[in-house]
Amino acid sequence: MNLIVDVGNTFVKFAIFKDGKLLDKIAFELIEFKNRFKSYHKKYPDLTHCIISSVGRLSKQHVKLVKEKLEILELDTATKLPFKNSYKTPKTLGVDRIALVSASVQQYNDRNVLIIDAGTCITYDFITKENEYLGGAISPGIRLRYRTLNNLTANLPLLETHQPKSIIGNTTETSIHSGVVTGAIKEIDGVIDEYLKKYPDLTVILTGGDAKFLSNQLKNSIFANSNFLLEGLNFILEYNSK
Repeated sequence: MNLIVDVGNTFVKFAIFKDGKLLDKIAFELIEFKNRFKSYHKKYPDLTHCIISSVGRLSKQHVKLVKEKLEILELDTATKLPFKNSYKTPKTLGVDRIALVSASVQQYNDRNVLIIDAGTCITYDFITKENEYLGGAISPGIRLRYRTLNNLTANLPLLETHQPKSIIGNTTETSIHSGVVTGAIKEIDGVIDEYLKKYPDLTVILTGGDAKFLSNQLKNSIFANSNFLLEGLNFILEYNSK
């Protein structure tokens, strides 16, 4: 039984996998790590292995806590991966993007795949049907766009994410919603269109915190999977345990 630890920009996620199946998951703030780990380890006494994916906020004390109980793999750019990495700066490739590409290898082998992760940032990652990762793109996520408008201007308010009823905003608030949400949707659809010109057999995966909010608004056909990153991390752990 595997414990997946995903430390993102906003939350920490724990997930439990057994025989490739997701049994449980939880998201919480980093300050709760110690208590959450102890609780999960007590709840699942059959846990043996763990993979840790962190953007850099996890302390050595947190890692030591897990290592005392489980055999761990800390995901980094030196980890053995199930694909050819042709990124020109592989040491700068985020562990979250590595996990997403790995999930596509496991679930969509022999296909050209574009993975779109709509979270704090919107990331685009492309892997060919020959199992070669080429790279992608990074842009601000929806919440980051709202916060930037508020932080970098004198008079624009910070709003909660809301689907605009019209592309024409007739108040400051509706104009912000139209600009942020419509802009993100058009960006994503536009990127997909550009990939489709070169790879007409493209498979598109949408994941991340805003995947559900965006999925029904995109014109292009996509597969939405909110657990794609967790599944990719579990696959890397299994791949390195062979």
